[in-house]
Amino acid sequence: MSELTKRILFGIPAAALVLLITWFGGTSFEVLMGILAGFTLWEVHRIVTSAGSPDYFILSILLGFTFWIFPLLPESIVLALSSALLLVTIWAIIDKKTPVSARWLSTLFTGIYAPLGFFMIVQIRNLGLEPEGFWLTLTLFFMIWGNDVFAYFGGKTFGKRPLAPLISPKKTIEGFLFGFLGAAAGYIIVYVLADPFPLTLWHLPAAVVLISIFGPLGDIAASKLKRLANVKDSSSLLPGHGGLFDRFDSMILSAPFIFFYFYFLI
Repeated sequence: MSELTKRILFGIPAAALVLLITWFGGTSFEVLMGILAGFTLWEVHRIVTSAGSPDYFILSILLGFTFWIFPLLPESIVLALSSALLLVTIWAIIDKKTPVSARWLSTLFTGIYAPLGFFMIVQIRNLGLEPEGFWLTLTLFFMIWGNDVFAYFGGKTFGKRPLAPLISPKKTIEGFLFGFLGAAAGYIIVYVLADPFPLTLWHLPAAVVLISIFGPLGDIAASKLKRLANVKDSSSLLPGHGGLFDRFDSMILSAPFIFFYFYFLI
């Protein structure tokens, strides 16, 4: 069975399941995002360890879990934990040459990067009234998918100038620009499907710019990490697709920016 066949046979049912759970929202969606965040955190841990920047894995897990439940904690505890994390991180940045400080910075990245991205997707789903949050989340998904598809085929057909040759040689400036069209197409598809859509077409340009810049940046950052670790995929969890970090790298970085954009609009 070819890799493309595996991708299709796994990808279509998986995408349908994610969309179904996104529609229901609530606890089921939060649990799904939490599971994805946990497994992605584990993949990032494996990558940074292989890249020679190991984290304190147990601390990474505790950081990710604590960050995920921050909204449920008393304000005083949140303030105390945030202050402690800030002070330790400032120390690690100043004293970054020692193994302990370097390992803490790796722990901070591993424990927060993926959980933050998935947590913000949950926050997007919780925006507005039902079913506004569903349509906004679907907009994020479709814009990311549209950006990826258009960038891939646009780059493959017209690509000549490399975008990041030392990190991801196959990415081209032409593909990057086609990604803007794909993100716009994703927004318009949801705009047409929704009844009513919580935003207008006037809000499309800024959303397209955010997705089309931070999505590829997330992809390139993941590629840089994997190159340092000398691995092709973050794991083999998904047949034909590699790992969760491979599939969600663009969305993880884009979600916080899109959340705050949607939040101020809604």
